[in-house]
Amino acid sequence: MTAQPSDADAEIARLVRELEDAEAYEQKLRQTIVEVRDRLAAGNTAQALSLLNQALNDIDSATDVVAARRTSA
Repeated sequence: MTAQPSDADAEIARLVRELEDAEAYEQKLRQTIVEVRDRLAAGNTAQALSLLNQALNDIDSATDVVAARRTSA
């Protein structure tokens, strides 16, 4: 017989997934900052602005990473 995960175990697993998602999201944003800085240093302001606009679109689309949506059971 297999033991069923407890509510606490399920909550811990959910929080770990949420933390991993947030860490991946942070890493993506940090990489964008590096790319923008490199484009600006090279004098490519249009490319830098394009990268920043894309980052803003990504942020707007990723509200579930920034503030997790909860559903009622």
